Amino acid sequence: MEIIQIVGLGLVATIIIIVLKDINPHFSFLIVLFTGVMIFLFLLGKISRVIEILDSLATQANINMVYLETILKIIGIAYVAEFAVQITKDAGQGAIAEKIELAGKLLIMVLAIPIIGAIIETVIQLLPS
Repeated sequence: MEIIQIVGLGLVATIIIIVLKDINPHFSFLIVLFTGVMIFLFLLGKISRVIEILDSLATQANINMVYLETILKIIGIAYVAEFAVQITKDAGQGAIAEKIELAGKLLIMVLAIPIIGAIIETVIQLLPS
């Protein structure tokens, strides 16, 4: 069970960070960063499997792949931005974290515009003239 490994890594890192925080705060932050990256890398295989399944389902349902790609990009931006925000907050840089969060939201909005446009066009076509 992968969750046991992830939780174990997180708990061990947390204990080490608590012990080292007063002695060497810079090193404890590096452990936070390293732990986050290790967990993210551990999950990459799972993420790629989810993408493969979604791709297969979209192909079977004859969904335009542009929409699926856009949605996957939006999900990716959300996860990467959230990861960066959490790491930046752990470093005590809340102002930078807020800017990263804002950038993520704006990039998501930019990517969502074509999908929103397609939905509006579909609704207009369904309305009686």
